[in-house]
Amino acid sequence: MMRPMKLAGSQLMFGKDCLEHLKTLPGTKAFIVTGGSSMKKSGILQRIVDLLAETGIRSEVFSGVEPDPLFSTVYRGAEAMKAFGPDIIVALGGGSAMDAAKAMWVYYEHPELTKLSDILPPNGIPKLRQKAIMVCIPSTSGTASEVSRSVVITEDGTHMKFGIGNMEMMPDVAICDPRVTASMPPLITAETGMDALTHALEALVSKRANYLSHILAVAAAKDIIHFLPEAHRDGSNLEYREIMLNASMTAGLAFTNVSLGIVHSMAHTIGSFFGISHGLADAVLLPYIIAFNQVDESARKVYGAFAKEIGSDDLVAVVQKLNHTLEIPSAFKAIIKNQEEYIIKLDTMAETALKDGCTKTNPIIPSKDELKTLFMKAYCGE
Repeated sequence: MMRPMKLAGSQLMFGKDCLEHLKTLPGTKAFIVTGGSSMKKSGILQRIVDLLAETGIRSEVFSGVEPDPLFSTVYRGAEAMKAFGPDIIVALGGGSAMDAAKAMWVYYEHPELTKLSDILPPNGIPKLRQKAIMVCIPSTSGTASEVSRSVVITEDGTHMKFGIGNMEMMPDVAICDPRVTASMPPLITAETGMDALTHALEALVSKRANYLSHILAVAAAKDIIHFLPEAHRDGSNLEYREIMLNASMTAGLAFTNVSLGIVHSMAHTIGSFFGISHGLADAVLLPYIIAFNQVDESARKVYGAFAKEIGSDDLVAVVQKLNHTLEIPSAFKAIIKNQEEYIIKLDTMAETALKDGCTKTNPIIPSKDELKTLFMKAYCGE
């Protein structure tokens, strides 16, 4: 029997100038969580503060969320929230800022929680929205954390990434305004765009895939394959930015309901061990995993039908060509120079990926040895 689906939170806004929707939010205090300085430099952060102020909402900004947010950052943000007492939390940025804000929300609402392990399985996420609602405003077209029940938080000591999923963490309001994404540089556009494509293509063949997730995943993947090179080439074009942001969000609606596969399991792992950005790891791994999954008859048929819809008979070749266009390496050896260290860590990486929550919905559940082989193929470019 399928699992119940939830398509975003209470409100989902998309299109040019939908940032204005902030003026309709009820509340008195907004705690804005953001990453580095890009949103400040672009003027978007101040625009959000001003829009909230128009309705009498006072803001406090928590900035400096790092890529792959650390638990210490999450807890520091939660402590700042407790001091400020917001009834609205606004996450502004890429997946890292949104994931961090969603995790801060949990610790803010439940001060009895103090450790990362408190929200890791088998522990669940306690009831939220007793103190604040969550508003997510993505600045990249990739993670879809604005419509996702998931967060990825990094443990400080080990630098291991932990994916945590629970519908309680689905943001209440998602505001997808392409103007917010216009300042993304080409590299980030490429890597986050490939993350979004991976979401769509993994949802397409997930063991939990269903009629609705299929429709969403196909629509998103088609637009990403066609428009990502255009957005990469001309980032100032708001039409391309809008299509990519909408496609990323649509892929997110699919995967948050039916989960992902071993591209994500392996990307989480290699990111933990070698500090590679998530979107880049997804992009490198994706063609190798499509080829691996095609051994499964059902996955092969789904991939083949989708490839036919986009005018091809080889989805692996389509993804390889897209990576080449976006100047993404075809193998990890171009990024991770120390092959000896990579091989030494192979056993542990395979074990870690096997335990990742995304593995169980891959069309084929690989063995440890199969994962080791896949890690090596993706390293060497075989």
